[in-house]
Order: sequence, then C-alpha cells, then structure tokens
Amino acid sequence: MVAKNTICLWYDGTALEAAQFYAETFPDSEVRAVHRAPGDYPSGKEGDVLTVEFTVAGIPCLGLNGGPAFKHSEAFSFQIATDDQAETDRLWDAIVGNGGQESACGWCRDKWGLSWQITPRALTAAFTDPDRAAAKRAFDAMMQMRKIDIATIEAARRG
Repeated sequence: MVAKNTICLWYDGTALEAAQFYAETFPDSEVRAVHRAPGDYPSGKEGDVLTVEFTVAGIPCLGLNGGPAFKHSEAFSFQIATDDQAETDRLWDAIVGNGGQESACGWCRDKWGLSWQITPRALTAAFTDPDRAAAKRAFDAMMQMRKIDIATIEAARRG
C-alpha cells in the first residue's frame, strides 16, 4: 500500500544505487520496489529504472530517476538521531567514506548530493538543557566540529 505522504527524491539515473546504500546503512530501511519505465522518457529509455520505493529509518521515500535537471541542496536533509559515539561514527563514516563529503556541525553530504545530519541524542539534550549557559557551551563546542564528538559536547555542557 502506498503511504499517504512520501518523500520524493530526484536522482540522475542512480536512484536504485542510492536506495540500496541507504537500506544497507540505516536501521529500519529497505528497498521495497523497483519500477521500470513503460516507455521512453526525457532522461531514459523503456525498461530503465524509473522509480524506486524505499524507506530510510522508517520514512517512506520514492527515488525518481528524473535526469540532471535538478540537484539536491542542504535546504532538505535527513536528520538521524544516534544513541552513542559508535553509531555516530558508523553512519558518518559510511556516508563520507562512500564518496560523500563532510560539512559542519554534524552535517555531511552523500555522493548523490543528499544532505544528512548525524545528530547524537546527547547533542539534542545539551541544546535543550534548562541551564542556558550549559546549552550555550555545548552549542559553541558543536560550532567547531564537523562530525559530532559526544564526549566533547558533554564536557562543554558540564563546563
């Protein structure tokens, strides 16, 4: 059954490759269906993969091989909450190590141009600390990071 709300992500012929990577990398993710074009279209031929139904961390997505006209931007990102440094490292390293690119403050971009926020739950807890000085110290520490280092965030929060 098709979900009521699905995120449609545009790819230039690589939707299946991306969906397979996400399914292998993120828990509660899978490739559910691959649909081939019933005829030629502007960026492909009959029989080419046109769309891929998949989930990323439980979120239903549709990968559309629409061609080179549109690119991903940081205006859209997946934010993945991690439980510890090992999970943070594993996901960050999977994305960056597979042709992706590091960015700042826990953000990275995969090789298809899609942005990800690998966000430890400890970071969210630090930002929402009722002690606003502790929250600011954690925020200031995060602003110096690429991949989030939980021990550094917690040390900054404690002061």
